[in-house]
Amino acid sequence: MERHIKLGDWNLLRIIRYSDYGLYLDGGRDGRILLPNRYVTPDMQRGQEINAFIYLDQEERPVATTETPLAKVGDFAYLECVWVNEYGAFLDWGLMKNLFCPFHEQKMKMEIGKRYIVYIYIDEESYRIVASAKVDKFINHRTPEYEKGQKVTGLVRQKTEVGFKVIVDNQWNGMVYDNEIYRHVTTGDHIDCYVKEVRFDGKIDLSLQPIGHQHTEEFAEVLLRYLEEHDGICQLGDKSDAEDIKNTFEVSKKAFKRAIGDLYKRRLITVEPMCIKLI
Repeated sequence: MERHIKLGDWNLLRIIRYSDYGLYLDGGRDGRILLPNRYVTPDMQRGQEINAFIYLDQEERPVATTETPLAKVGDFAYLECVWVNEYGAFLDWGLMKNLFCPFHEQKMKMEIGKRYIVYIYIDEESYRIVASAKVDKFINHRTPEYEKGQKVTGLVRQKTEVGFKVIVDNQWNGMVYDNEIYRHVTTGDHIDCYVKEVRFDGKIDLSLQPIGHQHTEEFAEVLLRYLEEHDGICQLGDKSDAEDIKNTFEVSKKAFKRAIGDLYKRRLITVEPMCIKLI
């Protein structure tokens, strides 16, 4: 049974013939798909299968590329607006043809040079790949099944009065609160984070650091390497200012003191109020 291509995604397709314009790939039910000459390499041979990203050209025909886009259909992404016309905005997603975001899918009128969090999908009526800045309607609002301390990936969505909204694992709503942030974070950042709690409303409270004992062990090793690289001395101790600790190690004072305690129990350091030293 012939299969359909995955539009706006990577496809493993067989080369079926050469032409003056490039190579034609077997798109199954979708027919032949051109891989233009600019992407053809000498090692590509008829009958060979290649991994190609399929999107639509200026005439809305499927076309192949070996370039890697910034995102694909089904992804949330932080993209720059590069052009605006009477129909909507066009976003740079790393391919020859820009990604269209119609006016009715914009939360505010997009401006050239500014970047926006969007969701990429296929419009059912036009079969075009489009973007929407109204990302809430694409968030999964079912309650996720995460365990406390589980590591997840996040796309930082926007700053609020209490912290940053984060899109977790490309589908869920999450939040990192200001008191959990010990390094620079801004909209569009891709971050590793850890589940603190899945709330009754399905939203996820996150930490930028591993939870509990796991974090103590990991940061203790970071602190040990720091001492080894700085002649065995760290000019911070358990009485040091929390802001100085945050600026140096991007962790809380509580996490710093736990790591000190771990290294001290292992008899690897001596501890003074404003200094620790490697034994």
